[in-house]
Amino acid sequence: MQRSRFLYCLLFLSMTLTSVKADDVEQQIKQIKQVQKEGQGNQAASQAVQQLSKADASALIPILSSFEGANPLAVNWLCGAFEAVAANAIEQKQLPADKLEAFVLDKSKNPRARRLAYETLIKVDPDATDRIIPGMINDASVTLRRDAVKRLIDEAKALEKADKKDQAKQIYQQALSGATDDDQVKAIVKPLRALGEKIDLQKHFGFLSDWKIIGPFDNTERKGYDTAYAPEEKLDFSVAFEGKEGKVNWKSVNTDDDYGIFDIAKEISPYKGAVMYCAADFYSPDEQSLEIRLGTPNAWKIWVNGKLLFARNEYHRGMVMDQYSVPVTFKPGKNVILLKLCQNEQTESWAQRYQFQLRIARPSGTGVLSEKPEATTQLSR
Repeated sequence: MQRSRFLYCLLFLSMTLTSVKADDVEQQIKQIKQVQKEGQGNQAASQAVQQLSKADASALIPILSSFEGANPLAVNWLCGAFEAVAANAIEQKQLPADKLEAFVLDKSKNPRARRLAYETLIKVDPDATDRIIPGMINDASVTLRRDAVKRLIDEAKALEKADKKDQAKQIYQQALSGATDDDQVKAIVKPLRALGEKIDLQKHFGFLSDWKIIGPFDNTERKGYDTAYAPEEKLDFSVAFEGKEGKVNWKSVNTDDDYGIFDIAKEISPYKGAVMYCAADFYSPDEQSLEIRLGTPNAWKIWVNGKLLFARNEYHRGMVMDQYSVPVTFKPGKNVILLKLCQNEQTESWAQRYQFQLRIARPSGTGVLSEKPEATTQLSR
């Protein structure tokens, strides 16, 4: 009887200690997630990480789950704690591989946390790569999807080398369906085109290629950036406005560039010290939270349905695809995008570019098309 009581008490004590440990992990995670920019909360977060790093393997999934809603600084702290706990669990052969794999496969979890879980898992189970990565071709995690695309590219290359061109073509096309990184897209499109396939990169990336533009308006001494010219007040595509050197009208333009690059300098004169407005429609089947991804070397502002989303008053920083990503919620039906682009008066050769490219994408980078692509040339009147 006494032995039974002793065992019961021991079991109760063990459960209590486990509960306290779990509570401690939760509290330490909470402390870490309070860290802010400019050092606010750093000391407390550092102490919490030191304590959390001593936790056993049961803390791994809670740490990964806490990535959701954490700011980038907190995520870095959490990564450090996770790696310390994981290293200890691997050394003691207590890594919960099955739980980590389930976490990786759960697409509702934070993409960075899933990647970290995957990289930890394959340290003890390299075969997990073959189980996991092939199913990630359209995953929300950019890095996991990139691995899946790379496997397919390598497979297609091998088939092409073996002169199995039809099979290679099919695998390349499968790879393209998940590719969003420009280097991988180029590695796929070049051989596909060599194999006789026609690839519409504008459609793949979700670039808007049909626009209405008006200008130039005055940007002498950069004053035009903060000047609200008529298109900012009301979009009326049937009305002429007073521009920098007389009346200006809206005109329809388009680009056939693979990457949707539109060269304004070829459309207007003079283009130095100028402001241009560019407008396009985007049709959405329902309410969608997406991203407007813009590349331009010029100062800019962007509105959707009359609401200013973002602005950047910088010139000649270079231009790359997806240079800027602006979150946007599109309403069902037609949405009007208005872009203001400003060119300054610098005369150096490197300061002459007056260009932009704009696409609509999911946060994962996958391009999203307007429901009625032809409608981008039929803006509201």
